[in-house]
Amino acid sequence: MTSSDTPSLSIYRERLLQERTQLLQRIAEQRGGLVSRADMAADHFDNSFQSRAQIRSERQTEFAINEHETAELGDIDAALERIDAGTYGQCTDCGVTIPPARLSAYPTAKRCIVCQTRKEQGR
Repeated sequence: MTSSDTPSLSIYRERLLQERTQLLQRIAEQRGGLVSRADMAADHFDNSFQSRAQIRSERQTEFAINEHETAELGDIDAALERIDAGTYGQCTDCGVTIPPARLSAYPTAKRCIVCQTRKEQGR
């Protein structure tokens, strides 16, 4: 982003910090405070009245949620690092400027639409 975009960088930074705080609060609430997700899962799944299939399904769901939240937190931190490095708003693949509308809708975006589409089609 250019220096004329500097005020909007502070807006993006504030929004990312706010999202980070909300995500960490949500994680803490879901875990029951400072209890680790593994400890909480052990408590959840130590119910002899549940079937093994149900326990396995719930455990997989817990792990999937954890992976998603970890990835989301990583994306937020990476976007904040790009702001600090002065590369926020530039596609990490091709270097073009990511349109402000995309950043407003998805502030952790690290690729332009073309590169993101290419990446998703390559999966």
